[in-house]
Amino acid sequence: MTGRTDLDELLRIMPDDHGADERVDWSAAEAHLGTSLPSDYQAFMAVYGGGAVDNLVILPPLPTGNGWSGSISEHTRQLRDLWANDGGVPGVPPGADAVLPWGTGCNGNELGWLMTGPAPDLWPVVVWRRHESPRWALFECRMTEFIHRLMTADFDKCPSQ
Repeated sequence: MTGRTDLDELLRIMPDDHGADERVDWSAAEAHLGTSLPSDYQAFMAVYGGGAVDNLVILPPLPTGNGWSGSISEHTRQLRDLWANDGGVPGVPPGADAVLPWGTGCNGNELGWLMTGPAPDLWPVVVWRRHESPRWALFECRMTEFIHRLMTADFDKCPSQ
């Protein structure tokens, strides 16, 4: 699939009819969060905006002020507390600031990026699963690939249960 992005693949199965460009001031959002954000997340937000994808809520970077509850900035402390309390992904050294949320799912599951370095486009997805042991799982893919794989049942087991 030369030239196709994960977002292109997602658009093939999930139309953007109800999408809403959040018109994010990315410089302000990244300054507030203290980090750059992955380009596929920014592209996703431009096409779909924040909101629900099946049972998964994609968080905007900052509160929108339009009645929508939840944002990366509002969920960061909670996800980092879960990371610190549960020890993170087995084999990955825990650090209170090692994760950044991008979504929340059914059953109280939380999704985010493992901030493995200064290049956000290289951050893998991590999922905190309320009813699993170990609670944390690592997925070596980007956010849009993760959502595409979730929507096409391309995981051996649903990663957010």
